[in-house]
Amino acid sequence: MIKIDDNLPLSEQFRLVGEAYVEADSAASLLEETKSAVLAKMMSQQGDLPVNKREMNVKSSREWVDFITNMVQAREKASLLHVQREYIRMRFHEWQSIEATKRQEMRL
Repeated sequence: MIKIDDNLPLSEQFRLVGEAYVEADSAASLLEETKSAVLAKMMSQQGDLPVNKREMNVKSSREWVDFITNMVQAREKASLLHVQREYIRMRFHEWQSIEATKRQEMRL
């Protein structure tokens, strides 16, 4: 989540969080999309071992655990920004509804 000034118009808050979400989602997607390539590269550095042994060595390594942890944390950040953006959208719809109710009450 990012800190947004509540005094900004909702549209500006939505834009700022939306841009942060796109950036975070892109970073998470990049990690997810390169997971196989990273695994293959790390396995190729294991020497002349059978494939299953190289895979086991890589997947039990600190570097692989760190890669997966970073990937999951990147997706978590993007998801939280998505929720924050949707919260702003909900606030806007609530505001719209309140304003419509006020206009209707003024007509009566």
